[in-house]
Amino acid sequence: MILTLLFLFAVCSICSAEETFSERLILSPNRDGTVTSSFAFTTLLRDAQPRDPAKLAEEDESQHYTLFPLALGQILRDNAITELHLTLNAGKWDYQNWGYPEEEGVGTGAELWAWMGEGAMQTADERWKNLRNALAGLFCASLGSLDEQRTTSPVLTFQPEGDLPQASTSHELRHGTLPSENVCTENLTPFLKLLPCKARSGIATLLNPHRLFDADWHGMGVHVRYLEGAGIEVRLAFQAVLNPVRYSGDKKRDWSLSSLFDRSIERSCPVAGSSDIVVQVPPFGAIITEPAPSANNAGSIAYDVRRVDKPLDVGMRWPDEAWFEYPLDAPPSALMIRRTLKGSDQYKGRLSVVLTNSAMAEVKTSYLETMPWLLQFYLHSLRVICDGIPRDDLVSIISYTPPVPHARPSLLQALLTLPANSTVELTMDVVKPFLRYTEHPPDAHRGWDLPPAVFVPLDANATGGRLRLRRVYTSVLLVDLAVPDFSMPYNVIIMSCTLIALIFGSVFNLLTRKFVVVSLAKAKRAAVDNNNHVRRD
Repeated sequence: MILTLLFLFAVCSICSAEETFSERLILSPNRDGTVTSSFAFTTLLRDAQPRDPAKLAEEDESQHYTLFPLALGQILRDNAITELHLTLNAGKWDYQNWGYPEEEGVGTGAELWAWMGEGAMQTADERWKNLRNALAGLFCASLGSLDEQRTTSPVLTFQPEGDLPQASTSHELRHGTLPSENVCTENLTPFLKLLPCKARSGIATLLNPHRLFDADWHGMGVHVRYLEGAGIEVRLAFQAVLNPVRYSGDKKRDWSLSSLFDRSIERSCPVAGSSDIVVQVPPFGAIITEPAPSANNAGSIAYDVRRVDKPLDVGMRWPDEAWFEYPLDAPPSALMIRRTLKGSDQYKGRLSVVLTNSAMAEVKTSYLETMPWLLQFYLHSLRVICDGIPRDDLVSIISYTPPVPHARPSLLQALLTLPANSTVELTMDVVKPFLRYTEHPPDAHRGWDLPPAVFVPLDANATGGRLRLRRVYTSVLLVDLAVPDFSMPYNVIIMSCTLIALIFGSVFNLLTRKFVVVSLAKAKRAAVDNNNHVRRD
């Protein structure tokens, strides 16, 4: 018995050494009184590699995970996925007041993109279909709707964040968005089940759905990448922009963990190699933080949750403020983007993208549009105006894939050059085709949601031999299409049923009724005799 226990302890020690888990929470106060909370739960499977696509026909080796999420690992192995990124967001990210997020994928709705190697018996499209259906069942989301009508391969914008193994094997990218998909408790529950400590201990106890889904913006993400020499990394992230002024009775922006999440950290996660809470110190106003931090760095303070022997409730106060006053103006960001769809016609319109570069240096950025086929734009109508002057030298068309009705979306990837301290406007004419009545959603009169455009400012400073890219998402658009009169089928059915009932009823009555000749005198005499007989009785 003792030998058995020692053997199991040794096996668990080996498994724990091959897998590491860390958690981190970054709290950043903003100028508008909100607080951005960024949760990150990272699990590293050391010395592991993605499955070779050429060996999908063979039986896979058994996977024994201790900290690595088994449900997600099986999906990755069954489809030979090298890199995976899934985000589910609700709301509009305010770059001007909140700055750049910790997790770049802040586009409204659902976004899924993956890199996968070639050489398997199944094509990349077949494995992409299996992947989105499996993730849809795992996270209770409608990712199965990311069919070929919403799938593209924008390799310029969505480059690998990790390493792609097997240099002799080429990799393909598949990307899809669902701008009308929302994130709710049904998505958060399976998200928490992938964590080693679930929501019972550690930083994950702060993931209170009643507060997270009441935030000004919230979103969750699942990121898987391969790091050569290290292994396979899975990062589960959750971001929320909370507003403590709304929760405060005296209209102050003072906050704490209990006021933001209605919870405090009672105990640490026992399997976490590191568990840190980082609070960004704002440069505006005099503040007081409590309790005393574990470390004090330049511009931030940190708390080590593993060293806390009592409930941890981090807080920040502004003692000199009687109440919080919202700033009337926000500092301009380096790149501001406004994307609109103009025109009231249900057949034609114009897409307008306005970019403002407030920096004193020229900025180059990539521009991505992935439009569904229900909105077709004419590339020859592209016009570029810089500070009121037409400029044709600011746009370099990288690639353009025209849409195929009922089959494929349109894909436009371009390289833009924004002069210093300038405003550039791009316009394109678009048309709205007629749809079949079976292709309209149940709420067709609301309109159709269009995915956001993605901009990637190109940074010339290389980090680790690779350009540091940061994606910027625009807001989604709502397009109004020509909607048929859905009451006509109902009217036709009612009229047809009425005519059939009248005609069939009359014909059936004539065919089944028996007509006889009855003498009224004899019938009257028989009725009188019957009445007299009844009276005598």
